[in-house]
Amino acid sequence: MTSQAADRPEPVGSSRRSKITPEREQEFYDAVLEQLRECGYDSVTMEGIAASTRCSKSTLYRQWKTKPQFVAAALRSHRRTRCIDTGSLADDLREAARAAGELSGRDTKLLQALAHAAPQDPELKGALREALVEPEIAALKEIIRRGVERGEVPADHPALEYIPAQMFGVLRIRPVLEGEDADPDYLVRFVEAAVLPALGLT
Repeated sequence: MTSQAADRPEPVGSSRRSKITPEREQEFYDAVLEQLRECGYDSVTMEGIAASTRCSKSTLYRQWKTKPQFVAAALRSHRRTRCIDTGSLADDLREAARAAGELSGRDTKLLQALAHAAPQDPELKGALREALVEPEIAALKEIIRRGVERGEVPADHPALEYIPAQMFGVLRIRPVLEGEDADPDYLVRFVEAAVLPALGLT
């Protein structure tokens, strides 16, 4: 078999699949996400990932048939869960802002890198939501639910439904407006100046 044949992607229906360790698989995913952040979606290639991780293209093609599948899998590997419970709604929101700010640069770069590609590919779009959006929304909703249960804010308070949009909006828009990431200090100040007063909290 020639080297060109070895590097050629196998047919989609092929049943061959490389046996790679979870650690090696995560190495591939990390390389994909890093290239996305640094170069953008269009510049990510199977060849580039293979070179950076010192493996053959055929290994990647056996494991993930297409670039969108590979990127979607990498995003899903990036999904995280967050549990914040200080016993106070105001402090929980401050901590959520601080935690979001610590990851804002990396996450914002991923969102920007996939802004054009994701809407065109349902799998990519779903993976992006699963990795970066849904966990944050779920964590905020849980924080709000506990605050309502403790009686810190009424369940029908009109500002509650806008908290996720406020947090995500600031994360996305500050780099555009000011050329800087929404870092922890900025997000905490935003929560204290805009979110807590809207809820009647200090």
